[in-house]
Amino acid sequence: MLRSLSIKNFALIEQLQVSFDAGLITITGETGAGKSLLLGALGLLLGKRADLNSVKNNEAKCSIEGVFDIKKYDLVSFFEEEGLDYEDETIIRREILPSGKSRAFINDTPVTLNSLNALGVQLIDIHSQHQTWEVTTNDFQFDVLDALSETNREIQSYKRGLELLKEKEKEVKSLIKNQQEFTKEYEYNSFLLKELEEAKLKPGELPELEERYETLFNIEEIQERLSGSVSLMSSDDIGILDVLNVIKANSAKVAPYSSSLKELADRIQSVYIELEDINASLGDELDKLEADPEQLEELSRRLQLIHNLQAKHSVSSLEELIKIREELSEKVTMTESLDGDIEKLKEDIVKIESQLDEVATRIHKKRTKALPKLVKELEGILKDLGMPNATFKASLELQEKYFSNGKEVLQFLFSANKGAGFGELKKVASGGELSRIMIGIKAILSRYAQLPTIIFDEIDTGVSGEVAHKMADLMKSMSKNLQVFSITHLPQIAASGQSQYKVFKEDINNTTITQLRLLNDNDRVREIAEMIGGKDISDSALTHAKSLLFN
Repeated sequence: MLRSLSIKNFALIEQLQVSFDAGLITITGETGAGKSLLLGALGLLLGKRADLNSVKNNEAKCSIEGVFDIKKYDLVSFFEEEGLDYEDETIIRREILPSGKSRAFINDTPVTLNSLNALGVQLIDIHSQHQTWEVTTNDFQFDVLDALSETNREIQSYKRGLELLKEKEKEVKSLIKNQQEFTKEYEYNSFLLKELEEAKLKPGELPELEERYETLFNIEEIQERLSGSVSLMSSDDIGILDVLNVIKANSAKVAPYSSSLKELADRIQSVYIELEDINASLGDELDKLEADPEQLEELSRRLQLIHNLQAKHSVSSLEELIKIREELSEKVTMTESLDGDIEKLKEDIVKIESQLDEVATRIHKKRTKALPKLVKELEGILKDLGMPNATFKASLELQEKYFSNGKEVLQFLFSANKGAGFGELKKVASGGELSRIMIGIKAILSRYAQLPTIIFDEIDTGVSGEVAHKMADLMKSMSKNLQVFSITHLPQIAASGQSQYKVFKEDINNTTITQLRLLNDNDRVREIAEMIGGKDISDSALTHAKSLLFN
């Protein structure tokens, strides 16, 4: 509920601070006094687009702030999703800067207009004669029926199932599309894959193959040069090792004479040992060498195969070929398994549809049971509101199609007069009739659901006499379960409020400003008397006003 409202520098409102209680709150005032300005300010507070033209002084900031008691509205999850701090007493603020820039805050945290609007619709519901068209929409009619039939749990279950069904159907369509595309390429991909698999490519094998090929291809030259090197090392005549052995012996003889000669002898010894090892290794390598024309031919074919595959697939490395092989394998495997995957998804869809049908049937039974109750209660309320012959013909028919809230088509037909045919609300009901129907529906809803604060903006236009009393009683009954504001010209409704505020204009320093004031009992008597008999208040008008207020 709206606890307080603060408005600064908005239209004709210079500064306004007002608090509100629970129950029925009536707002009265002459035509043009500024009641629409209050609704305009509330509209901004709840997320409507800002207009710099609505600012009173363009050189100063316009601000509108509302304090709301929201503990009954079950909004904790909304605040968590929006990343906002939840408070039972939540403050919403809207600012329009002189630059024209607009800012919005929830509990002092900046928010977007979308977030503000998403919260606003859960806090205040503004109804005017021009907004009663909502009652003609099928979605609204279903919402009303579901509130009475208490199908919220089933509806949420149905919506989760429907979302899952759409996801599965989307997956099937995607797989069928992929299947059509992959099938066209399947044979070619299979051929390419078979070719690569038969090649039995291994990571890192190419450098080894190339090295072995180079060795066998040049084996005669390698043998000749290694053999020559071994001869130079160990020849009996001028072998390097024999010569170095003599040098080693000479250096060993003189090594004791100085440290430098000792160091030199050690170095010669090291060189001799290293050369001996090299000579042995040369011999080993020479022994391992053996010409093998068949292996050379096999290596040549292997290398040619790899190079041909690289050229065919326009790559420069063996690793890229292996990656292409893996990708082709995935495509071929996917194509081969798509039939099974599609069949599995179709089975899942059948199961989901079966579960949805079961939930939709439960919803249908509850709605069917509640529908006559809704019609009866609404017709009774409309009778009190001066529409004694108003009747509804409502029906629910199960369909094969899955709709957003079930599998039914709701037909809600209306007739205002005896002998008149039934028709859709939007086609046969007048504006005044729609207003009364909307009030009736909201009155019924208030007993079954936690509704936001409702503001009726002169929705009682065209009503008088006993009907006005009935409408006042209806609003008062609603206010037992929620906060109700009524902007009215009817004394019967004005007098029914637990509290009454007056909107009026006054001139201060040659400037016209709009004010809102809470009326005390004496003020209310005079205000209602004026609504009854005009500016010149008579004793009978005062008596009538007191009767409305205190009886």
